[in-house]
Amino acid sequence: MVSKTSLKGFFILLCGVFPLGYSTAQDLDPRAYIRVPVKTTTAFLGYAGSRGGVVSDPTVIIQNIEATIHTTSVGASHSFDLFGMTSQILVVLPYSWANVSGDVGQQSQSVNRSGMADMRARISVLVFGAPAANLAEVKAAPRSTLVGVSLNLIAPTGQFFSDKLINLGTNRWSFRPEIAISQPISKRWLFDFYSGVWVFTNNISFFPGNLTRTQNPMGAFQAHLSYNIGPIFWIAIDGTYYVGGESSINNQINDDRVENTRLGITAVIPTGKTSSLKVAVSTGVQVRIGKDFNTLSVGWQKTWLYKEK
Repeated sequence: MVSKTSLKGFFILLCGVFPLGYSTAQDLDPRAYIRVPVKTTTAFLGYAGSRGGVVSDPTVIIQNIEATIHTTSVGASHSFDLFGMTSQILVVLPYSWANVSGDVGQQSQSVNRSGMADMRARISVLVFGAPAANLAEVKAAPRSTLVGVSLNLIAPTGQFFSDKLINLGTNRWSFRPEIAISQPISKRWLFDFYSGVWVFTNNISFFPGNLTRTQNPMGAFQAHLSYNIGPIFWIAIDGTYYVGGESSINNQINDDRVENTRLGITAVIPTGKTSSLKVAVSTGVQVRIGKDFNTLSVGWQKTWLYKEK
C-alpha cells in the first residue's frame, strides 16, 4: 500500500515542477521584434495543445507522469511612437483545460482542472534601426539590423485555490526583461536572437495555504531562422534554451533546476490582405527536469493599419 505521504509527494512534485497554465520558459516566438507602422492594431484568437511526460528527480518513486493541456486565448496588440522609437504593447487572456496523471507504486492518481490561466502582457521598444514611422515610410525603408528590448509579465489572474495542489494559476507575478537582435541575412532570410531572464515573486499561499514557494531566476534564450515565401507568408525554424529556476518551499530547496532545450517549426500563411493563420509545432529535445511536451498551436490574426488622411 502506498502511504498518504507518498501520494502527497506526487502532487507536490507536479505542482512544484509546473503550473497547469501557461509555461513561462517554453516561449518560441519568431519575429517578435519586427518594424510595424505606428497606430497598427492586431487582434488574434489562438489554440494550443500540449501533451507529454514530466521528467522528475530519479530518486522519486513516481512513475508515468503524464499531462495534457488545452489552452484557448484571445489577445490584441497596438503599436505607438515612444520618444521616436517604434513600440508595441501586447495583452493575452488564456483559458485552459488540463489533466495530469501519475503512478505511485500500484496506485494511479489524476487531476482535472479548467478555468482562466494567468494573463500575459508585453511592452517592446525597437531601440535601434526602426524609428517610429507611418505605413508609407515603413514600406520605403530598406531591411536593416534591428535591436529591441522588452518587458514580459505574467499576472496572477489564473484560477488558484490555496487548498489545492494542482492549479491553473501561479498566484505570483513573473517578469522577463529581454534584449533582442533581428538580422536580415538576405532578401528572404532573417535571423532572430533573444536573451532574457525570468524573475518571480513568491507564492505565499502554497498548499495547504500557509507555505511560501520561492523560485530563483531562470535564463531564457531563443534563436529563430525564418524564410520569406511571400509578403506575409513565411516559415521559421525555432529553438529555445532555458536554465536555472530552482525552487524552495519554506526555505527547503528542491532539486528542480532546469536545463532544457526545445525545437520547433512555425509557419504563417496569409488568409487575406491583412489577416493570416499561424501554425507551430515544438518538442522537447533535452530535458533535465520538468515538462517534456509536444505542442501544437494554431492562431488567426487580423490587422488594422492606420492610413494618413
